[in-house]
Amino acid sequence: MTQPPRPVEPARSLPSAESWLDGVPTPTQRRLDRFAVAALAFSLPGLIPVAVPLAVVALRRTRRAGTRGRRIAQAALALSGCWVIAIGVAAALGLYGERQAGIGRSVPIAEVRVMQCFHADLSAETLRMVTIADCGASHSGEAYAKVTAAMTGLSTEQKETSATQHCATAFQEFVRTPYERSDLDMYYVVLEDQAVADGNVLCMVGGERLVGSMRGAQR
Repeated sequence: MTQPPRPVEPARSLPSAESWLDGVPTPTQRRLDRFAVAALAFSLPGLIPVAVPLAVVALRRTRRAGTRGRRIAQAALALSGCWVIAIGVAAALGLYGERQAGIGRSVPIAEVRVMQCFHADLSAETLRMVTIADCGASHSGEAYAKVTAAMTGLSTEQKETSATQHCATAFQEFVRTPYERSDLDMYYVVLEDQAVADGNVLCMVGGERLVGSMRGAQR
């Protein structure tokens, strides 16, 4: 007599590999500080006002919490410093080139910029044209300020008084000596009667054997 077949037992699943490590100590992986990563990301395109504060925060966090990223934060600070140096050099070269541009060229007095030196007959009754000069060499005048003074409706004498007062105030701030005690001469040109934001009166300082800018000369 034939016996009935025995039922087949279902296969048992093996425990997962992770369970084998239960209770076994593993080395702790320190996480990377997100502020350090953000600081580096912002420092690459030169966003210094954002990168520097983030890097400073990251340095504090990595020291206190023991997270990774200290070198990344230091790299962000170094990159920001390089950007500052590069921007400073570019600005200095730009200002130098701008001031040197146009030396020896004759321009209308209205085109003279503040801090530009020039050759001209300042004693002339009407000053229309000047020749741009190197401030480091001998020159006859230097534009030191553009002041705003309302001239509309004033008489010639009133205009002269107003322009003189405004330019005298700017003279003391520029030369660091009151005009009354200075050995330099002060001149002005009214560019237009209407007061404008960037100034409608050009103030100039002149004298014998001017060499260098008279800014802070205390003469």
